[in-house]
Order: sequence, then C-alpha cells, then structure tokens
Amino acid sequence: MARVATIRGELAWARLVERQLYLVPPVIGVGIVGVLQEADPGVPLLESGLVLVGTFGYSLLSAGIALSLFADARRVRRQGAASEHWRPSPWGNALFALLWAPVAGVFYLYRRHKRFGTRPDWSGWWLVVAASLATTVIGLAVAAIAVALSIPGLFLTAAGLAGAVAFGTFPIAIHRDAAYVSTYGDSWRPNPGLHLGLAFLSLSVAPLQPLLAGYYLLRRQRSGVSRR
Repeated sequence: MARVATIRGELAWARLVERQLYLVPPVIGVGIVGVLQEADPGVPLLESGLVLVGTFGYSLLSAGIALSLFADARRVRRQGAASEHWRPSPWGNALFALLWAPVAGVFYLYRRHKRFGTRPDWSGWWLVVAASLATTVIGLAVAAIAVALSIPGLFLTAAGLAGAVAFGTFPIAIHRDAAYVSTYGDSWRPNPGLHLGLAFLSLSVAPLQPLLAGYYLLRRQRSGVSRR
C-alpha cells in the first residue's frame, strides 16, 4: 500500500506540471490581447487589466511549476534504482522554472518520459488535434479573404477564433495523444514532452501550427496505432 501511495504521489506531481503547462498559452494569450487590442471606450482600463491578468497569471504559474518540479524531482531522486540513469536536481529545476517556466517544464517532462513514460488516457485526442488543424486552416483562409476584401471585423473574428482554439486546445491535445501513441504504438513512439514543446513553439508563428498538426496526424495514421 505504501508503494502504491508513493507511485500515486509521483504521478500527481507530474500531472500537476502538465496541467500547469497547459494553462501557459491561454494566460500568455490574454496578455497579448491586452497589449494589442485597443480598449473599448465603454470599458475603461481594459488593456491594462488584461495585461495585469496575463502578467500575474504567468507569474503564478511559474511559481507553481517551480514548486511542482521541485517536488517531483525530489521524489525521483529518492527512488534509488529507478532513477539511476537520471537524477534531476530539485533546486536546479525549480530555479530554471522561475527563470523560464514553459521551457523548464517541457524539458523536464521530456526527460521524465524517456525514463518513466507518460500515462495515457483518452484514445480520441487526435480528433481534437484534427479539429484544431481544421479551425486554424479555415481561420487563416477567412482572414486572408477579409484582408483581400478589406473587412476588418471579419479578419479579427477569424483570427480570434483560430487563435483561441489553437492556444486553448492544441498543446493539450497533441501532448495527451502523443502519450497514448507512445504507449500503444509499435512503429512510432513520440515523446509527449517534445511534442508539447513543439506545440508551444508553433503558436508563436501561425503557419507552424497547422504544419505540425498535419505532420503529426499523418505520422499517427501511418503508425497504425490501435484505438483502445
């Protein structure tokens, strides 16, 4: 029973790192909206409020990720033989997270998966990846039409919808599905941490997100992973 409780504790901290990383893109997105959007005259200090929410949220997430990495790394080091090839530094990972939380968290999950794997859950996360791909492609097409026809409102709506779906769902979906494929796949075992990092990177340059999503779905289809 003690061993089971220990394993659950380890998974709890690792899962908490994942969940906190999932929140990073939406929080950053709120801050970006606050910087770029012109304040509505009917809503005073809207921009400042959004920037404040984004900044405070990111700082809070950074502290949470640092604490979670510290706790999980300490548990891994205490496992003895289970971590003989990887002994993460609790303080080193925590300090790294305080400096650059998304990169620190992604790198830690990447290393952790190589040693312990990542627990899968739903087999249908690829559908969310496909939906985010479709939404982004349609959003970019509509935005291009809006620019060509000089319709600012349509452009903002299309870009906002595509951005919201990409920031809110794509990193989660590709990370969770990669965990499933790496567990049940035969010819291809993607590292969920790596794909989470690539998803974060793809959000900074619009064309990269549909390219990554399309490539991932193609590799997944060719891998012949079973649906359980």
